[in-house]
Amino acid sequence: MGNANFDETMNFKVEKEEKFSPSEILLTVYKSLKEKGYNPINQIVGYILSGDPTYITSYNNARSLIKKLERDELLEELVKYYVEVR
Repeated sequence: MGNANFDETMNFKVEKEEKFSPSEILLTVYKSLKEKGYNPINQIVGYILSGDPTYITSYNNARSLIKKLERDELLEELVKYYVEVR
């Protein structure tokens, strides 16, 4: 066995979590739902209204991704896009 020196400072590198914008998250989740054969609009609306993450597939990490945003942030992004595009 080696000599462990517990008096020395150890450095650990932690991978930085990739940041996604709300629009990137919505588009990624939409695409994942569509690829799995779901109606993405119905599923996303169900999630926003209920807060139940099972509306979102875990495929492509979509469920974890959408849970990074508050539901009001999702609504804000949708309304902002709708108003700005018109």
